[in-house]
This record gives sequence, structure tokens and C-alpha cells, in this order.
Amino acid sequence: MQRLPYGSWPSPIDAALAAAHDGRPEYAGFVGDEAWWTEPRPAEGGRRTLVRRSADGREESLLPAPWDVRSRVIEYGGQPWAGTVVDGRPLVVFVNFADQRLYRYEPGGDPRPLTPVSLVGGGLRWVEPQLRVDRGEVWCVLEEFTGDGPTDVRRVLAAVPLDGSAVQDRDAVRELTDDRHRFVTGPRISPDGRSAVWLAWDHPRMPWDGTELVLAGVAEDGTLTGARTLVGGPDESIAQADWARDGSLLYASDRSGWWNLYRDGVPLCPREEEFGGPLWKLGQRWFAPLDSGLVAVVHGRGATALGVLDPETGEVVDAAGPWTEFASTLAVHGERVVTVGASPRSAYEVVELDTRAGRARVVGAEHEDAVDPAYYPEPQIRTFTGPAGRDIHAHIYPPHNPRCVSPGDALPPYVVWAHGGPTSRAPLVLDLEIAYFTSRGIGVAEVNYGGSTGHGREYRNRLREQWGVVDVEDCAAVALALADEGTADRERLAIRGGSAGGWTTAASLAATDVYACGTILYPVLDLAGWGSGETHDFESQYLETLVGPLAEVPGRYAERSPAEHADRITAPFLLLQGVDDVICPPAQCERFLARMEGRQVPHAYIAFEGEGHGFRRAETMIRVLESELSLYAQAFGLNPRGIPTLELTK
Repeated sequence: MQRLPYGSWPSPIDAALAAAHDGRPEYAGFVGDEAWWTEPRPAEGGRRTLVRRSADGREESLLPAPWDVRSRVIEYGGQPWAGTVVDGRPLVVFVNFADQRLYRYEPGGDPRPLTPVSLVGGGLRWVEPQLRVDRGEVWCVLEEFTGDGPTDVRRVLAAVPLDGSAVQDRDAVRELTDDRHRFVTGPRISPDGRSAVWLAWDHPRMPWDGTELVLAGVAEDGTLTGARTLVGGPDESIAQADWARDGSLLYASDRSGWWNLYRDGVPLCPREEEFGGPLWKLGQRWFAPLDSGLVAVVHGRGATALGVLDPETGEVVDAAGPWTEFASTLAVHGERVVTVGASPRSAYEVVELDTRAGRARVVGAEHEDAVDPAYYPEPQIRTFTGPAGRDIHAHIYPPHNPRCVSPGDALPPYVVWAHGGPTSRAPLVLDLEIAYFTSRGIGVAEVNYGGSTGHGREYRNRLREQWGVVDVEDCAAVALALADEGTADRERLAIRGGSAGGWTTAASLAATDVYACGTILYPVLDLAGWGSGETHDFESQYLETLVGPLAEVPGRYAERSPAEHADRITAPFLLLQGVDDVICPPAQCERFLARMEGRQVPHAYIAFEGEGHGFRRAETMIRVLESELSLYAQAFGLNPRGIPTLELTK
């Protein structure tokens, strides 16, 4: 055991190791009896490949570089592939990131395009493919740009011929709906094939504010007829809908204040917990009907569990196992369920539940300890008291290293992590980026500030017209509480976050004196610019609820924007940005830095070519972590070993 100052503890978790384990499997599904999913490849330019688990248990990456299975619909994408078995062979369709075309793929052959190229704006994009081999079609969500602006776009449900006849002919794509709604998700066809449902919503709502469940008939020629809104509206969020095997309609609605599951309008398991979540990506699934009539569910309050719901009794039986968090991806085959789970001691892995045997097991992307797990952090689930006595949920990761302690009675530095979204949350799972800091003697506090999901609509709505206020106050309250109770050093507090978390970080540096420094990743910095044409269509009116109607409260947009108050920032900061980011574009960073010029505040700005919103490449993530640690070393007076010095300018 060594006695070394906090921040200087030697750790086997270096930036390269953390980068190699960044990302997680997504979009698990079945192709026949086999489980398939997408998986990140940070060392291969950050692409995502399609992985197949064969009957003998082997995992096979099916598509070599540069194939990248990822959609850009609403920029955040969604379900990018679908598969089935035809004549004993897998038939798969997938979206390729580079050109956003839909491809047909049969293992052993080369992918063949199914959709045309459009040179208008962002082109033609596809997501949520559903194979309808009986009709020789793939049903999808189509996002079609009609001009060069980010909001010059229409979205419809569409059918793409499987024979490739649409490759050179846009008119061969059969549109299933008109574009009366700004946003739609893919249809779910009833067991008898006569009905379809889908979700739709319009600006200025986000899908967690209010969506509509649309019901239509399916004619013999495959057209949708008589579309009408069944449930939902401006103040009711329907997160997902699907048909049970008996033809009853299931959907997750937050009409009670919590996303609960309903069957034909009747609540199946009314609880103050969530059976749904924020629809950031199209095709997210929190429940799936089984052939037996039971329903597989991902549910919980804060953390999520995998369970099986009996619709007749309302009873939920959770799967046994080490996993404490399950992602919003779920598929069934007969009585088998496949999903993605993790825990504070294991990263996300593909999990299969046999509902007959009641047994869950890992079937893909199995977690392997890259280092001695004694170096992993030991998190605490905490609830703090914020302004006006409101609860603030957080995960606290104290410094932890099995070979090191700090001499004397010194208190450790802490970094507050503000998650993105902001309508999202930080899950309690193993993250080697957090371990990178905690194993060196720097504590981390993940704050699920007011506005976060997982705690009901009332908690979520705390951020309405209060973005830049409640999130800033809650993060500061947690940081100061840790200092007041003797957990953290009051003089060595920092804050960091990406996207909406980058906004909270910058706003916190401008509005408080709590932090000695901050790390700002791909942020929103200028509300007026971001809310009037600088971002993509999906979030282009998000600020109408987060801040208030721009036409009515323009002064509020200026008052809260860090870019308008660069003179208030005195703490050193690191600003990190992807050059190709269309969600939070580099122009915001550039204006912000121009207003910082001459202010003598130490800072660094690094813009990464080839990166967009969120970093995916291993070399990028290595530089990000090492630069961030160097910032803390300089601001806190630490001495980490083997870390390149970040050059700070004034």
C-alpha cells in the first residue's frame, strides 16, 4: 500500500484501455433462432458492425470495414437493421452510415443497395426496417430532405422493394402515409395483418412531451387506410406500442405521471415506476409480447430490471442475475428474450432470458475484466436535498485504488458529471472512463438533476423553462453537499459534461463560483443561435419547452447563454468539439471563444476532424481523457504520471 496524494495514484486503467472499451452493443434481435446485434469498433474509425451468434455459440462480425451499421434519421438514428430466415438462409437489411442507403445482405455475399441516392440536402435516410417478405418489401421510416436547410425535411412510413427496383427509381418506393406529422416511428402490424399502429408527433413537442398513437387498416394491396388517432396528445407521451399475440393492443403511456403499460386502454401494472422512456432513437423498445401471452418488460425507478409481466394478474417476475441496468432494446423469439444488460461491475453485454426455464445468461459481447476489478470504483446511490427541499438523485464514485491511500487528512478532488439530453439520465454501470479518474484518486459525482428521466413526469418536468437554472442548481448542490460533509475538497471541485451536459457545464462556470475548472464537450452555448436554425430538425424547437417560447421571452435566451456571458467565466476550461457535429455545431464554440479572447482565462480548445456529436474514434477518446486529466492536474495541483501536458492559453 502506497501513501500518495490524490490524483497521483498509479493506475493500470490508461486512456487507451478506456477508449478500447467505450460504447456498447445495441439493437439486439433474432434472425431465426440466432441472436444478432450491433457492436462498436473504436479502433476502426468508430464504426459499428453487425454481430451474429451462431448455434454453436461463436460470435461473428459479419461486415468488414468500412461498413458501418448506423442510421442518421433525426441525427440520433435508431434501429438500423432487421433480419429473417428465407429458405433456411438469413436475409438481412441494414442502413450504412456513409451513404444512408438501405442494403440487402445474405451472409457469404456482398451487400446490395435497395434505395436510391438523393443529392438534395441530407438526402434520403432510413430507419426501423421491418421485413415483409410476403410482399417483397421492407417497411421503414423514410426521412427525405427537400432543401439544403436542416429543417427542410419530411418523414413518412414507406415500403422499399426487396428486389432492388428502387435503386435507380425513387418512385418505386411506396409511401404508406402522408407527411401530415413531422415525426413518425415505424408501423407494427397486427397478428391478423389487417391493422397497423405507429407513433407520431409534431413541433414544438418532443416525444416525451406528447405523442399520438395512430391506428389504420391494412388493405389487401398493402396500403394503409382510415388512419386515426387512438390515444395520446400534447400532454401524454406514448413511448411504444405493439400487438399481443391475441390481437390486443399494448402501449406504454405516461398519462398517470409514469410510463406504465396498458392493454386496450386498461393499465396492466399501475406502479410509480417506468415501463418506457425518452424516445431519443427510433425503434427503442421497453416491452415485447411473448407467444405465451406474457410480456417481457424493461422497467424500474431510476435503475431498470428485466422482467416478465403477466397481463392477467399484473404480476412482474424479474430475471435473476448480476445485471442492475437494462437498455431499451428488447426482442423475442418464441419464449426467448434478448436484450442488453450491465452492472457497476460489468459493462453492457447481450443477455438472453429463457422465460420457460426462468434462466438468464450472457450470449454475446461478454464482459471480460481488462484489469483487476479491484480497481473498479465502488459507487454509492445517493439522494441529496436541493433548493426548496427538492430531491436530487446522484451516483457518487469515491476515489478507489487497492494499492493507494492518501496521506494525512487531505480531502480528494471531485468532478461533477452532468449527463446529456437533458431529458435522459446517467445509468449506474461500469464505465472505464469513470474508473480512469477514480483509480487515480479523483472522485466522480454523476448527477441526475431535475429534468432527468426514470423518476416520473413530475421530476422530468422540473426543467420546463428552467434549463440553465435547475440543472445548474442541482449540480452545485451535490458538489457543495459533498464538500460540506467532508467527502470532497471544496477548493478542488470541477464539472464536466457533453451536449446538454456541456451546456450545464458552461452555464455552471458562468453562473456560479463552485468549480475550479470545467470540461465542456460538444456543447450548446448560444441559445438564440441554437434555437433559430443552427441545429437539426429533431431538436430545433426543444428550447420552446426547456427555456420558453423564443418569440415571448427572447431576453431569457440571452440571459442564460454562456456565450453571452463570457465575462463571468474565470475558471480554466477545456472545450472539445467534433468538426462534423450538426447537432451542436462548431460555430457555437467559435463565437464563445471569440468572446473569451483577451480575458486571460486559461483554456484549451481541441476540434476533432471526422468526429460528430459524441466521439467514437479510439484516438480521439484517448486525447480527450488525457487532456481532461491534465486540466485537473493543473487546476488542482496534482501530479499524475505519464500524462501529456495540456497547453492552456489565455
